[in-house]
This record gives sequence, structure tokens and C-alpha cells, in this order.
Amino acid sequence: MRPPQPVAPWEGIRSATEYGPTVPKGRYPAPYRPFFPEITDPGPECLNLNVWTPDPAAGGLPVLVWIHGGSFTNGSGSVGEYDGSAFAAAGVVCVTINYRLAAEGFLYLRDGHPNLGLLDQMAALLWVQDNITAFGGDPSRVTVAGGSAGAISAVTLMSMPAAKGLFSRVIAQSGAAANTLTIAQGLLVAGHLADALGVEPTRTAIENVPLQTLVAAASDLVTEVQTAPDPAKWGAIAVSQLAFAPVVDGDVLVDTPLESLRRGTAADVPLLIGSNRDEARLFLVAPGLWDHIDADAVAATAARYGLTSAQAAAYRANRPEASHAEILSAIATDWTFGIPVVRVAEARREATWVYRFDHPEPAANNGLGACHGIDLPYIFDTIDRPDVRPRIGDTPSRAVAETMHGLWVSFITGNAPGWAPYRIADRAVALITSQIEEVTDPAADERQIWEGIR
Repeated sequence: MRPPQPVAPWEGIRSATEYGPTVPKGRYPAPYRPFFPEITDPGPECLNLNVWTPDPAAGGLPVLVWIHGGSFTNGSGSVGEYDGSAFAAAGVVCVTINYRLAAEGFLYLRDGHPNLGLLDQMAALLWVQDNITAFGGDPSRVTVAGGSAGAISAVTLMSMPAAKGLFSRVIAQSGAAANTLTIAQGLLVAGHLADALGVEPTRTAIENVPLQTLVAAASDLVTEVQTAPDPAKWGAIAVSQLAFAPVVDGDVLVDTPLESLRRGTAADVPLLIGSNRDEARLFLVAPGLWDHIDADAVAATAARYGLTSAQAAAYRANRPEASHAEILSAIATDWTFGIPVVRVAEARREATWVYRFDHPEPAANNGLGACHGIDLPYIFDTIDRPDVRPRIGDTPSRAVAETMHGLWVSFITGNAPGWAPYRIADRAVALITSQIEEVTDPAADERQIWEGIR
């Protein structure tokens, strides 16, 4: 587990017509596997990337570099819904990357090798700077984008002075700046992982564990944190439910992304950032919890997020006919996704556009609605793939895909979105379905509830 190294050069022409190996990783917790198909292809050269280009001889084309999500534990750049063909058809060079995950990518041991997954991402961006002209791309027109953990990565990279110049625009989808770990939290995770492996919490001891044993133990920790976290054991991680994430180590990541953005880091980099209307429905519907949520569960969740009973009651007052599960989903969606987006927009105060993806209604996809990850096939215009149907439903909207994909292409190409940038005075937000509707400070009373809660 060391920083990424340049690839060894080779003579002649090397075949690169198939996806390369994926990084070592476990499986999603069982309830989510039908909704997020994984690609697993073991092999040593797992730090690879994929390129789709309209025309290698074109020159000057805009570039999208996609960082996949998966709770910093799952996913890869070769997942089918990230097929970049539609971007290439629209004149964009699309690059999807791999980076090390879980313990291999984000284990913190105070030993001089933190945040290897972030360093992998930077290495991929450096490769793009050095090589993308061979595929028709312009290294000065690179947009780095990501969803979920990939969005957290994109905002984190944006906040790092060391990444300056590697990209000129950023898109962050359903992830912002709230999910980094402190050194103490990183050491806590490392300690629990070492205990599970029966070794000392040192890199040497952990590296001597067979790789698949390490991967399985890290995956088990993540499953525990995401399905049955004990606050006494995990502290704040029991609420964020991210056992592995970038650690504010003082070296690779000098400060929290939010504080760095507040100081003006990357103030000149245009940012498109947003979330989905029903993000948390995924985590209630997929594991079969939806019909078992009661008033006590709502109260307990609200309290865990720092809300008083009166503040939680405001969500009920705005939804008098809603079920307990719908109230819990609304609160959890705001705490985990919506409010962190607002915090980033407030920190930047310029060159930032905020959106909310509002498609589909829950009846169209077995109760999931506009849940976490629903937007990805629409952005990549891969809604016709059978493997995304369990998540997006059997009748996905072609009009929504054209709107969403078209917006991303326009932004990557260098255009401003078709609504006002986010400013505290008016808080413009675009609601996206088959059309784009600009609104002012949606659900303002609920946003204001969180102002004193960090």
C-alpha cells in the first residue's frame, strides 16, 4: 500500500480495446446488489482508465473525467452505466477511472501514506494532462465529475491546492464536503480493522494479511457501519456511515474541504453541484425497512442528526398526509445530501450552480423515487441498459435523459447552466425533470432548521 507509480513503458502497440482489471473490493451489502451491478475483474494493473473519444485527430475537445461512487468501498470505472459513448457522440472525450478503495485506498495509520485513493485520482488526472491530446482532448478543458463518493472526491480535489491546474470545472452529484474523517476517526477505523484481522494496527502488519482476507474484513466493517452501527463503537461514523473516506491528515489533505473552499481555494473553478429529491428512499426501500418505520424511528433519527422534536415536527407539518417513512426519508435526505450541497454553495458564493433532480415519482420504480444514484443513467444516457432498470424502473423517460445529459454536455463544453448561480441573497436552485425550472430557496423553512447544526 504505497503511492501510485508511473506505468512501466512498453515497446510497440499495446491492445487497449477491453476494460482493464478492477481494484480489489468487496461486495455491496446484500440489499443493494440488485440496484448497483458490480464489475469484478482481478488483476495487478488495476489502476487503469477508459477513454471514449469522438475523434482522436480532432484536437481541442472538452474532457470529462468521471470518478465513480460506491462509499469508497465499491464500484469501478468499467461499470456499464458509465459507458461514455453518448458523451463522445456529443463531442466530449470521456474518461472513467479506477482508484484504490476501502483499506487499500483510505486506511489511515499515521505512517506517511494517507489517502492513497485520492493520490490515485490525482495520478489519473495527471495522466489526462499528459496524454489526452492523443485522443483529441484539450488538457485545459477538463471537467472532473463524480457521484456519491466520487462527488465527495471531486469536491475534495477541488479544495486541494496540490490539484490546482488538473481540471478547470467540477460537477458533484449527491456528494459534497461533509464526509471526510478526522485523524482520530481514521485511527478508530484502523483499530477496528486490525482487531478484526487479529493483527497490530500498523501498515506492515496489515500488508502481511492475505489480500482477500483484508478486503473481506474491510467489507464487513463497511456493512456493519451501513446496516447496524453502534454509536458507542463508531462515534460520529455511526451517523455518516462511511468507515473509509478521505482523512484530513495535514499533508495530502491539509484541511477540511469546506474550510478550504471558504478561504477561496478554487474560487475561479465553475462548480455544478446538486442532489436528488428522494435520496434516502434507497436506504429505506432496498433493505425492506419502509413499511416498518414508526414515529419512534423518526424521532430517534432526527435526534441523531441533532434536530429537536420541534424541528423534526416542521417536516411533518409540511407533509400532513405523509407516512412516517416519508418523513424520515425527507429528514435523512436533507442531512446527508441536500444540506451539504447548500454548505458548499454558501462557502463558494460565486461560480456555483445548484440543482435538484426530481425524477421519477416513486410509483414508477417500486417506491425508490428520485433516490440516491437514480440520476446516473440519465446523465450518461444509458437508460436503455437492462441492468439499470431495477433502480430506474421499466419506463425511463427519454426526455429526462436528453435534458440531464444535455445539461452536463453543455457545462462540460464551457457554458453556464441556464439558471442563476447560487447566491445567499436569492438561493437559486434548478429543479430538473424533463425540463429545468429555476426556483428560489426551495423548502426554505426546512433549510433554515439546519443553520445551527453542523
